[in-house]
Amino acid sequence: MDSFGVEGDHQADTTVLKAVFLPFISKSHLIRVVDKARIFAMHGVDVTIITTPANAAAFQTSIDHDSSRSRSIKTHIVPFPQVPGLPQGFERLDADTPQHLLPKIYQGLSILQEQFQQLFREMRPDFIVTDMYYPWSVDAAAELGIPRLVCNGGSYFAQSAVNSIELFSPQAKVDSNTETFLLPGLPHEVEMTRLQLPDWLRGAPNEYTYLMKMIKDSERKSYGSLFNSFYELEGTYEEHYKKAMGTKSWSVGPVSLWVNQDASDKACRGDVKEGKGDGVVLTWLDSKTEDSVLYVSFGSMNKFPKTQLVEIAHALEDSGHDFIWVVGKIEEGEGGADFLREFEKKVKEKNRGYLIWGWAPQLLILEHPAVGAVVTHCGWNTVMESVNASLPLATWPLFAEQFFNEKLVVDVVKIGVPVGVKEWRNWNEFGDEVVKREDIGKAIAFLMGGGDESLEMRKRVKVLSGATKKAIQVDGSSYTKLKELIEELKSIKLQKVNNKLMEAVA
Repeated sequence: MDSFGVEGDHQADTTVLKAVFLPFISKSHLIRVVDKARIFAMHGVDVTIITTPANAAAFQTSIDHDSSRSRSIKTHIVPFPQVPGLPQGFERLDADTPQHLLPKIYQGLSILQEQFQQLFREMRPDFIVTDMYYPWSVDAAAELGIPRLVCNGGSYFAQSAVNSIELFSPQAKVDSNTETFLLPGLPHEVEMTRLQLPDWLRGAPNEYTYLMKMIKDSERKSYGSLFNSFYELEGTYEEHYKKAMGTKSWSVGPVSLWVNQDASDKACRGDVKEGKGDGVVLTWLDSKTEDSVLYVSFGSMNKFPKTQLVEIAHALEDSGHDFIWVVGKIEEGEGGADFLREFEKKVKEKNRGYLIWGWAPQLLILEHPAVGAVVTHCGWNTVMESVNASLPLATWPLFAEQFFNEKLVVDVVKIGVPVGVKEWRNWNEFGDEVVKREDIGKAIAFLMGGGDESLEMRKRVKVLSGATKKAIQVDGSSYTKLKELIEELKSIKLQKVNNKLMEAVA
């Protein structure tokens, strides 16, 4: 009998929760939803992750590791639809996805919606956890009479900032795109400009504005939201957000630290098939002194034009510090790849720098004693992983909610210094702005120079790093919240079983 039956072992029915997790098809979203799924499995929940073949490849090794530890977690693969003109294997949104294929991938995702809903019906979970980009899933959960939890991207601060802008429209009260305005109603005084806002918030509503409204409406109808954060970092904004939204919410982070506690987990996180050379970069790091290496990465969704790559390269070379630069995959034909190969050859000869093309074993690199600071796009996964590794940040936001994350890092918790990027852009566009080598160099010099302000920043991030470890231990803030949530979900399941028993008796 399934978990909603009234026959058989009711004790087993009510003590084991069955959950389905549905991640979105971009790497950063995929990783954070899968890591949350793994946390629930660590705490006795029977977890199934639904995804497509190419997306499963990015995390399946981690799931196999967890299964070998007797955790009840598995992947259910759904073939990606055969959309005319879409080559097999193109199922994910990242910097390497050709622009002309994006509409076809979205079309495939739309076709999958009915299959996902049918799987929910067949699997009969006690609750579902889905990415924010599946707002329709709240109605699917309601149809089944089960809770839906939404995995929110980014920080509590970012969501609170969006709420402030939607409620008060401070950007409409300034005369230019570069004039600063205060974000009203927040616990801290934070200023931004119109140029730093996402286009869907900046002026006239666009298609994405309406999608974000659907996402917010679906969150309000959900049982609650899960954030990859922890109370000691964002407790003020967690409370602010819950009050502003009128919803339940749980910070269960740092999720990566919680589920990736040994080297094998850290090494296989992400596209392990691309990471066969990770031992080489770690050996290179072993030859460097403590806190001497700068780690530079802009995430899986970014690409730069050659003009910007040249400025970054010169800034790194001129800084006098050793560095690792994750350049990703550079498109041929624009000159960027040729330039970087020459640059790589030069810094290799001097043993000054290490370029990673494609996937990087980021967790292992950040935790290496030789790494002293990070240049980041302010993607929330990287911010959390850097805090855990006790590393200060040079912030270089690009798109999504990254400018809001920068404000949290620089102005609120004060563990970073801005490179000076002024304008938000879409993830699949280059944008017009080119950050000059001098500005990049100033940020690097501040972080790596050892001045009084830099040392104070390092002390602050060290305190937060200690708090990350405590948050996931027994009686820690995130541990306690997760256990309370699981007990709530068990209680809902038990009530349902008891109601069915009473109906059967009647």
